[in-house]
Amino acid sequence: MESHQKLSVELGELLLLNKQVLVTAESCTGGGVASAVTDIAGSSAWFDRAFVTYSNQAKMDMLGVKSDTLDSYGAVSTETVAEMALGALQHSTATIAVSISGIAGPTGGSELKPVGTVCFGFANQAGWLEVDTQYFHGDRAAVRAQAIGYAMGTLCDYLRRI
Repeated sequence: MESHQKLSVELGELLLLNKQVLVTAESCTGGGVASAVTDIAGSSAWFDRAFVTYSNQAKMDMLGVKSDTLDSYGAVSTETVAEMALGALQHSTATIAVSISGIAGPTGGSELKPVGTVCFGFANQAGWLEVDTQYFHGDRAAVRAQAIGYAMGTLCDYLRRI
């Protein structure tokens, strides 16, 4: 997607400018952010690694998400994405992280968490931690594309401010 490419280029420039290195921890986007940023030549200068933790077990094994968190709040929660982002930082050499967990559909939604619900976690080694929940519309591909764009756009917004 062309808008993802423009965001990826901008994100890379901002990461380099701010001497930051990115790690991603993705669930419903299946590595879409990592794919978008590594489409840019030279991304190895500002991208460390990606964790695609689609299952709850993977979130626990690879990122250290607590089973109590998953049991109490579910995989699609601000609590879980906070632990995912912090775990990604802990298990990488990166300085800034984004985590994503959501319900892309067409099934899996509930009254409290309908299809299109996506939670995001953003963290860095300096102690910044921000979580957010967005509600996207459209089919599975559209929800995933919107989530990828939102994650990269939010990182760009943050990096412009520091």
